[in-house]
Amino acid sequence: MRPHSGGRYFDGTLGGGGHARAILEASSPGGELTGCDLDHEAVSRLKESLALYGTRSHLFCANYTEIDRLCSQLGWEHIDGVILDLGMSSLELDDAERGFSFSTEGPLDMRYNQDQKLDACAVVNTYDEDTLGRIISIYGEERFARRIARRIVESRPIATTKALAAIISAAIPRRLWPKRIHPATKTFQAIRMEVNSELDNLKDFLTKAAALLSKDGVMAIISFHSLEDRIVKQFFAGTSTALLSRRGLPMPQETPAVIFTRITKKPVMASLEEIRANPRARSARLRAARRMS
Repeated sequence: MRPHSGGRYFDGTLGGGGHARAILEASSPGGELTGCDLDHEAVSRLKESLALYGTRSHLFCANYTEIDRLCSQLGWEHIDGVILDLGMSSLELDDAERGFSFSTEGPLDMRYNQDQKLDACAVVNTYDEDTLGRIISIYGEERFARRIARRIVESRPIATTKALAAIISAAIPRRLWPKRIHPATKTFQAIRMEVNSELDNLKDFLTKAAALLSKDGVMAIISFHSLEDRIVKQFFAGTSTALLSRRGLPMPQETPAVIFTRITKKPVMASLEEIRANPRARSARLRAARRMS
């Protein structure tokens, strides 16, 4: 992103604030950053920890798809750099009460925004079998999606993360359990993505961010899911958004003609050293592109 003094930057997934802090440091003394997160607690913590940057930091509790509204509120007509670090943060994953993890007991929640009505409990206990199977198949890319959906419906009501994980595991033949991940991983991922409308939000965001990005501005996206990575890759390549949707997903609006040149021809992945230090980085994919027109 090459942050510089006088530049304006947007971090749409503040999380623990690592990227925001790095951008503010690199763009000293006159660079500004606006950032947002759906997690009220994360934003509250960062308002305190980033207070030392004074008026250079503008933080909001909002969805990153609101980038146009937030920039307009600040009077920003363009931005010089954009970053998204998709998926849940480690803080959310480690908090059992948020219901993201199958390894600790917690309620079926999985909401990034605790104010929204739809949660994992509603998806698991009220969606019909066909809809549930389609979500697990598309978002989770799970080969046993139909079996899992049928077992979930037969086991209702389901109230906790560990109960759901056990049901999913029992639906998959033991000899076919994945070697490197928990058998419930893909289904939990699919339910989380449904609860938080993650793919639709990403498509919406890319269009808005591209329109706001200045010439030579950089957009960097870290994804943890093949569908997200595919959307970003094809968006940077100029592929029509009509071709970005997988069968069974809603058709997005067409994007304006914005030309990017890719900074990363292939996704940048974590080194073995980083993965040893932080195993959650193993599935991260970073793509970055610079706006040319």
